[in-house]
Amino acid sequence: MNKPVLPADVEFDSYGPLYAARKQVYPQSVSGTFRRIKWGLMAFCLGVYYLLPFVRWNRGLGAPSQAVLVDLPNSRFYFFFIELWPQEVYYFTGLLIVAAITLFLMNSVGGRIWCGYLCPQTVWTDLFYAVERMVEGDRRERMRKSAARGRLKLERFAELTLKHSIWLLIAWWTGGAWVLYFNDAPTLVRQLATFQAPMLAYIWIAILTATTYLLAGFMREQVCVYMCPWPRIQAALTDEWALNVTYKYDRGEKRTSLKKASELRALGQTAGDCIDCYQCVAVCPTGIDIRDGAQLDCIQCGLCIDACDTVMKKIGREPRLIGYDNDINIQRRQAGKPPIYRIVRPRTIVYSAMIAGVGAIMLYALLTRSLLDVNVLHDRNPVAVRLSDGSIRNAYTVRFLNKRAFDRVVAIDIDGPNNAIVHVVGTDSVTPDRPMIVLGRDTTTELRVLVTAPSEDNPEKSVPVKFRVTDIGLGEVASATDNFVSP
Repeated sequence: MNKPVLPADVEFDSYGPLYAARKQVYPQSVSGTFRRIKWGLMAFCLGVYYLLPFVRWNRGLGAPSQAVLVDLPNSRFYFFFIELWPQEVYYFTGLLIVAAITLFLMNSVGGRIWCGYLCPQTVWTDLFYAVERMVEGDRRERMRKSAARGRLKLERFAELTLKHSIWLLIAWWTGGAWVLYFNDAPTLVRQLATFQAPMLAYIWIAILTATTYLLAGFMREQVCVYMCPWPRIQAALTDEWALNVTYKYDRGEKRTSLKKASELRALGQTAGDCIDCYQCVAVCPTGIDIRDGAQLDCIQCGLCIDACDTVMKKIGREPRLIGYDNDINIQRRQAGKPPIYRIVRPRTIVYSAMIAGVGAIMLYALLTRSLLDVNVLHDRNPVAVRLSDGSIRNAYTVRFLNKRAFDRVVAIDIDGPNNAIVHVVGTDSVTPDRPMIVLGRDTTTELRVLVTAPSEDNPEKSVPVKFRVTDIGLGEVASATDNFVSP
């Protein structure tokens, strides 16, 4: 029998609680090279996301004119001149493989540059931070106002109302833009405005509005630190040559104030360039101190580089005390050797080759794919029937795919059973020995096909049968194989 344990008998870890309470982060605005890069990429990403559904693309009469469209009712995906059917889902598999390897390549070159510049969580959080600064002010003002939370004046209430209203508006349009990829955008916008859109559209807009508002407005760096698996994966994929946002301690240490550093240098003693201004901490969107070394919380956005460069410029010292670097170069500089950078190395070559290989295979398959396809399914019960004259009949369900934007006439031929006759149920052909049917444009046509052959000419129990479909006008050919069996 187990002995009960009383709470008073439990020994707690002296290091503190298992879960640390969240510390509110108030990133300070900063200007510089990496901040401008982030602004540019943010504008590009948001512009593509919000405006792409409204881009038109002429695909001919009766076809959707939206450049990028996920047409669920008709099971189609349109991307400019590319039209993909459900049977071509392998293109999405290839695209996911390319995306994953590209992420690995980015990591091997510049660490978490995806997280710092292109991740949707980063982009929308940056946008929400910009709104917050515009309404409430910069870091010190926001900290002061948060500290005075108990004395909520009318002006403060108005600020909070305005901020959250803008956040909700951005989040609402984010959810609204997403559903526009699944229907004709101008039509759906008009339906949404007049409350005539499908209820499913309103539900998804509400879900995406709530998630955007919560993730970008409140959870922010918590998503990157706790929810996202990529920091853990990235740590396993990186190597010693990857360039990460790094504090160059060989140059920065020993830290001291600007005045104290001048005094130490005058006495011939060593003093680092870091003056402990904490600007790198103040601008960090996750609130870490990059001088503590590599950390899981760092998204490597480069804002600490801009902040440090600004300080170095003011005090007349060389910039890039913080920069994209690695420990190998720090050790080389400490040994009096020049830094070296190996962007091109076996790891990056292999990743690039894999991306090029998979991309080339996808491109070749896309350019050479047939726009006419056929699939055959043999009847299972019964698999074969013996007619009164002794001949054998097999029945098949044949599905024809016409991926072109116009009707076409196709002829059906078979190879396999000797002296076989083909009959398409429900259609009359002017050439009974070679049935011809009309396939509608951009459709799937399913027909029942009967194949009859004399038993004396086909003594084997089972022979392969090949259905060959030929476009009479264009000469395109598609085929599928099954079996012709005897009862």
